[in-house]
Amino acid sequence: MLPIAILRFSRTEGPAYFADWLAAQRLDWQLVALDEGAAMPADPRAFAGIGMMGGPMSVNDALPWIEPACALLRDAVAARVPVIGHCLGGQLLARALGAAVTRAPQAEIGWIDVDVDASAAAREWFGGTTRFTAFQWHYDAFALPPGAARVLTNAFNVNQAYTVDDLHIGLQCHVEMTADLVDVWCRSAQDELPAQSSAALQSEADLRSMLPARIDALHRVASAIYARWAKGLRA
Repeated sequence: MLPIAILRFSRTEGPAYFADWLAAQRLDWQLVALDEGAAMPADPRAFAGIGMMGGPMSVNDALPWIEPACALLRDAVAARVPVIGHCLGGQLLARALGAAVTRAPQAEIGWIDVDVDASAAAREWFGGTTRFTAFQWHYDAFALPPGAARVLTNAFNVNQAYTVDDLHIGLQCHVEMTADLVDVWCRSAQDELPAQSSAALQSEADLRSMLPARIDALHRVASAIYARWAKGLRA
């Protein structure tokens, strides 16, 4: 099988559990470290699929890789090369397909519940679960691209995930988290964390609370998402 391209936009936001899952399935992947100046792939058909990670920037920033990435993603969707985007990656896919990405009605940081759409197609993406606790850290939010189906929602930002052609998925939340990644973000962005938690913005203490159990539960959901996405990978 062709390798899976993983686009990384920030050194602090690597593939984490996504890479662990791919390795466990013996699926080859190739890191495209855009944060280190790597060239944007020219042809999505060189890959079995394309994964995108998060980042502290906005897709509306004047960054040199934004438009090339959007062009790559449009080509991937046209060629039916499966795309998965985590947070910034989900926003980038939405923008590439013509949806607006704006400041979120409510910024979200922490362990926050999301609800799976009641449709059978949506439930299949999440292993049949109806609700789970996701990890959130975002200030922007996407609208749905034309023809996309909303598959996750919550009380703070209605569009938490969408699918396109039942082949591509864009996630607002982070399902790739590991304990190490939570630690890195808490240490590198302490100034973004409130001293006391609210419903949508959690303190560092609450982000770290019950971490092993929360990570284990999140990995079960992430594994279901990745397995469903991997069904469309190109040989």
